[in-house]
Amino acid sequence: MGYYYYSGFPRYVSVGEKRVKAQKKLKQLKKKNSHITPLILHGTKLAHTWWGKAWNKNLEKYADYSNRIGRGRSYIRNGFVFDFKINPGEITSLVQGTGSRLYKIAIKINPLSKKTWNEIKKKCEGKIESLEELIEGKFPKDLIEIFTTKGKGLFPSPKEIKFSCSCPDWANMCKHIAATLYGVGVKLDDDPKLFFLLRKAEMDDLITETLRDKSKKMLKKAEKKTSRVIDDLDAIKMFGINIDEKISSGKIPILTKTKRKKSIIKTKATKKKAENQTQKEKRA
Repeated sequence: MGYYYYSGFPRYVSVGEKRVKAQKKLKQLKKKNSHITPLILHGTKLAHTWWGKAWNKNLEKYADYSNRIGRGRSYIRNGFVFDFKINPGEITSLVQGTGSRLYKIAIKINPLSKKTWNEIKKKCEGKIESLEELIEGKFPKDLIEIFTTKGKGLFPSPKEIKFSCSCPDWANMCKHIAATLYGVGVKLDDDPKLFFLLRKAEMDDLITETLRDKSKKMLKKAEKKTSRVIDDLDAIKMFGINIDEKISSGKIPILTKTKRKKSIIKTKATKKKAENQTQKEKRA
């Protein structure tokens, strides 16, 4: 009698039984399509990384979703989400219902607006050191606030999300859609770059300005050093130091301001001593 008693009420089905059923269904699907990509949850938590957690928190903080999104958690944990895919601006999946039927889900996500993206890039200037830091979610607290700002950050608001499911559920967000939305958080744990693919944004852009800023600083430092070397060489020539000898020995002195001052005083004293000696010889 499947999931129902003779009385018509659904019988209790353990989590283990549900998972076994899901595995059997998955094997059947893989026989027909070897490229199917099931959603695999690692452990009991729906997300472990910053990107996965931030995606789920974003969904849960909107009143439109907060009352319904939780319906999809058990579907994720029971392994009922099959053939899950993230493409530019789109998420698709096959989700098994409480019976044996599979339902097709399609979710469209608007790309980040140019205005929002440009503002975020500007605020990130000089604050993200590497792509690795971005992927691992290791950036300053003020950037976290910028990324997760409701309606203005990187994460989509309900008005930027459109979805459909082939199930007969009349609800605006059915359990299958909720499970698929949570599935994004699971996938971001494995590969945060999928977030930027989904939102049609180049993640490299967030560190490009930082690298440019670093390059400019390095060039300025190099220019200052070069200028100082030239000034020191001029001083060497001015006070009669044998520069050819120093160059051939590979020992061109780099004079600091203090050393340069001492060198000038010493050179002047030497010249004065030589002049005094010449005058004595003339008198003699």
